[in-house]
Amino acid sequence: MEEKRTLRLVLAGILLGILMSAMDNTIVATALGSILGDLGGVDSYVWITSAYAVAVLAGMPIFGKLSDMFGRKRFFIFGIIVFMVGSALCGVAQSVPQLAVYRAIQGIGGGALLPIAFTIVFDVFPPEKRGKMTGLLGAVFGASSVIGPLLGAWITETFSWHWVFYVNIPIGLVSLLLIVRFYKEATKPVKQAIDWLGAISLVTAVVSLMFGLEFGGKQFDWSSWQIISLFSIFVIFFIVFLWAETRAKEPIISFWMFKNRLFASSQVLAFLYGATFICLTIFIPIFVQAVYGGSATNAGIVLMPMLIGTVVGSALGGILQTKTSYRRIMVISVIAYSIGMILMSTITPDTARTLLSIYMIFVGFGVGFSFSLLPAASVHKMDFRHRGSANSTNSFFRSFGLALGITIFGAIQTKLLASGLTSGFSKMPDNGAGGVESFGNIQNVFLPETRKSIPPDILDIITHAMSASISTTFLWALIPVAISIIAVCYMGPERLIPKKDEEK
Repeated sequence: MEEKRTLRLVLAGILLGILMSAMDNTIVATALGSILGDLGGVDSYVWITSAYAVAVLAGMPIFGKLSDMFGRKRFFIFGIIVFMVGSALCGVAQSVPQLAVYRAIQGIGGGALLPIAFTIVFDVFPPEKRGKMTGLLGAVFGASSVIGPLLGAWITETFSWHWVFYVNIPIGLVSLLLIVRFYKEATKPVKQAIDWLGAISLVTAVVSLMFGLEFGGKQFDWSSWQIISLFSIFVIFFIVFLWAETRAKEPIISFWMFKNRLFASSQVLAFLYGATFICLTIFIPIFVQAVYGGSATNAGIVLMPMLIGTVVGSALGGILQTKTSYRRIMVISVIAYSIGMILMSTITPDTARTLLSIYMIFVGFGVGFSFSLLPAASVHKMDFRHRGSANSTNSFFRSFGLALGITIFGAIQTKLLASGLTSGFSKMPDNGAGGVESFGNIQNVFLPETRKSIPPDILDIITHAMSASISTTFLWALIPVAISIIAVCYMGPERLIPKKDEEK
C-alpha cells in the first residue's frame, strides 16, 4: 500500500514536470504581443521562441545519455531547478535580448525534463502498468500543446505577461519536492566516459540548423550569406558528429538502435507526427480569428475538441499496449489522423463550427496515440543503461519535426495567402485600389474592434484567401501523413508483454 502511494506521488511529480516544460512554448506564444509592447524589440521577437526551442532540442539527447550514465534523479532535479531559475529570470527581463538569454536557460532545463520523465516511468513501473502510465504522460504532453495558448491568453489578459513565466515556479516547486522526497532509484548507474566531441558537434549542428530555419525568409533571405553560413556549419558539424559517434565507446546517439525496425520506424513517426501536428495547433486558431472573427481567447477555446481527442487517443494507446502489437495500434492512429487531416483540408468560411470541432476530434484522436505509444516503442526491450538515450532520441525527433514543420508549412501558408490576396484584389475595380494597403495592416482582421472597420468586399477577399491558404496547407500536410502509413507498416509485430505473461 505504501509502495503504491509512493509511486503515485512520483508520477505526480513527473506529470507536473512534463506539463511545465511541454506547455512553455505555446503558453508564451500568445503573450508575445504584450511582451513586445512592453519591452519593444519587434524586429528581434523570434529570439524569444527560438532560444527556448534550440536549447531544448540540443539538450535532449545529451541529458538522455547522461541519465543513463549517472542516474535519472539528479538530472531530472537539475532540469526542474534550471527551468524554475530561467522562469524567474524571464519574469524580470528588461529587454528582448535579455529575455532570449533567460529563455535559453529555461530551455536547458526543459531539455532534461521531458525525455527523462518518460524514462523514469519505464524504470519504476512493471511492464503491465507501463501502458497506462505512458498513456497518462502522453495525454498530459499532448494536452499541454493545446491548453498552452488558451492559458497564456487568459493569464496575459487577467494579470500580465510576467505571470506566464512566474506560473512555472509553484508547479516546479511541487514537482521538485515530490521527486526529491519519494523517488528512489533502484538501479545504480554505471559511470562511463562522456562523449565530449559528439556532444559539442551535435549542439553546434543543431543550433546552426535551428537558427538557419528560424531566420531564413524572415530576418534574412534564404540565399543570403548568413543563412548559407549557418547551413554550412550544420553540414560540417553534423558530419563531425557522425564520425565521432562511430568511434565513441558510449555515443550520445547509438546508431545500432536504428538497426531495430521498431525503434527506427518510431523515430520516423515521431518526426512526421511532430511536423504535422504543429500545423494544427498554429493554423486552427488563426483560421478561427481571421475567418470566423473570434478573439484570441476564443481561438484557444476552439481547440478544446482536439484536446479531448488527443487525451482519449493517448489514454487508449496506453491501455492497448499490453493487448496487441504497436503496429496495430498505430494503424488505428494513422487512419484516424489521415481522415482528420483530409477533412481539415476541406474547411472554408462556410464550414460550421460544429463540423470543424468534429474534424478536430478526428485529428486529435489520431495523433494522441503517438504521444503514449512511440516513447514506449522506442524503449521496447532496451535495458536500463540505454533507455534514457533511446527515449531522448524519440523526443529529439518529435521536437525536430515540430521545428521543421513550423518553417516549411509556415512558408507554404504565407506564400498561398499572398497569392490568394493578389488574385482576389486583381478582380476588383482598379485592381483593388491598393488592395490590403487601402485599409491598413492585414493584422487588423484578427482584432474584432478593427475588423469592423474593414469594407465588406475587402474583408470577403481576405477571409477567403486566408481560408484557402490554411486548408491547402493542411492538404500539403497529407504528404508526411502518407509517409507515416509506410512507417507504420514497417514497425513489425512486436508488442509490450506483461511480466506475468513472460513468466509463463
